[in-house]
Amino acid sequence: MKERELLTTNRKALSINLDDTKYGTFAEIGAGQEVARHFFQAGAAAGTIAKSMSAYDMKFSDEIYGKAQRYVSRERLITMIDYEYRLLLERLADSRGRRSTFFAFADTVVAKSYRNDADGYGWMGIRFQLEPGAEPDDILIHVHLLDKENVSQQQALGIIGVNLIYGAFFYRDNPSTLIQSLSDNVHRDRFEIDMIKFSGPHFNSVDNRLMSLQLVQHGLTNAVMFGRDGEVLQPSEIFYKKAVFVQRGHFRPVTRVNVDMLRCGIAQFTRDPAVQGEDILVVMEISMNNLLVTGELNHDDFLARVDILSFLGYPVLISNYSEYFRLASYFRRYTRSMIGAVMGINNLIEIFNERYYENLDGGILESFGRLFKNTVKLYIYPMRREWLVNSGGEELTPGIASGEADADAPDGDKVITTENLRVAENLRHLYRHLLENGYIVPVEGYDPEMMRIFSRQVLKLIESGDPQWETMVPEEAASMIRQRGLFRYDWGRRRISTGKPNPGNR
Repeated sequence: MKERELLTTNRKALSINLDDTKYGTFAEIGAGQEVARHFFQAGAAAGTIAKSMSAYDMKFSDEIYGKAQRYVSRERLITMIDYEYRLLLERLADSRGRRSTFFAFADTVVAKSYRNDADGYGWMGIRFQLEPGAEPDDILIHVHLLDKENVSQQQALGIIGVNLIYGAFFYRDNPSTLIQSLSDNVHRDRFEIDMIKFSGPHFNSVDNRLMSLQLVQHGLTNAVMFGRDGEVLQPSEIFYKKAVFVQRGHFRPVTRVNVDMLRCGIAQFTRDPAVQGEDILVVMEISMNNLLVTGELNHDDFLARVDILSFLGYPVLISNYSEYFRLASYFRRYTRSMIGAVMGINNLIEIFNERYYENLDGGILESFGRLFKNTVKLYIYPMRREWLVNSGGEELTPGIASGEADADAPDGDKVITTENLRVAENLRHLYRHLLENGYIVPVEGYDPEMMRIFSRQVLKLIESGDPQWETMVPEEAASMIRQRGLFRYDWGRRRISTGKPNPGNR
């Protein structure tokens, strides 16, 4: 692939100004008019800007765009773009519609100020034509501004806005390049883009879930979220003032034990006094590490997992948070309500592995301090001893953790629970403290038969063509796997029909 030339912000704005076919309006609320400013300063702006405006006063804004419940929101942004683009066509379509590709850019932002010391955030978007008279396309993004000073946040916003406009016109045929270009000339520790959505006739073939995944891959954000219908979501809109209950996994595929874990965990979570009267959001989370379980990111595999979870009615969060305390801190950005996480013994053992916290000054104690502050609880589902493996799929190293059970029971029937789990010697007292004070909660009412299901075994059965897997996943998931040939289901069927092993790597 040819290396992309990195243009300065001024050069990008000037390139658009010098193209007399591109003509549009700028409407910016909050953080100044930083995007339009770049086009004015670059020169020749009269060839590009039909109007630049900002309605800071709420009454003025309401008179122009109508009243809004939230002035910094996706709905307000869309209202602004709708209004400005419609006005552009009404006033200029007859005079220059045959020779101009019109666009309307808008942003609505809260930046640091004397009254607001929190991180800035806001919505930004553009509606644009690819050729004169064509139906327009839209690109919307949500951005967090992380600089500590108001003027720095304004500057970052202006650069990102120019990048978005330039990308819409010059990288529209390569959305991946467009996404990467959003960070041109602005360091990635100064902002975060946690949602992007492409829409319109030119982007009909674009899957916005894959575009959102690229935000995480390219370091523009730490997490993205999809709704039950597969729609990309903005986390602050979804988590706001809700209690959160999360299950982390690779869900390759989702199994009946995952469903049983949720059933039991949610039942206990909702009985907790701290959750009474709260709205509860149940989320299935997949970390980037779990998406890379095969060594590389397979988009079809990723979409298969998201599609099944969405079909079962669960919103999906994709994050690059390897440690649970970072995931909890992420939720805390949006809600003060209780957070619960249900997990198996495997995951609990990983949490007690000190090597994951060598980069923290306070080590494992610091990680637990961050994890369990502000009402966080872990609900632990038991596991059969034979499935006790680490995240890499290997048998646990002796001394990290182990389990005890009835000595007279056959090995295959031994069950590891929160009570008989043995962590490393130097962590025993810490573990007992967390258990006895209710930070770690044993799951109750589980179905013992579910513990005979292990996802890696299910995947092998699918790939080998053994129909036994169908009894191990939810019926709706099994139907989707069969209909769409997910997780190499068709390869497994061919193996049975031909008697030959499947080619390729799993």
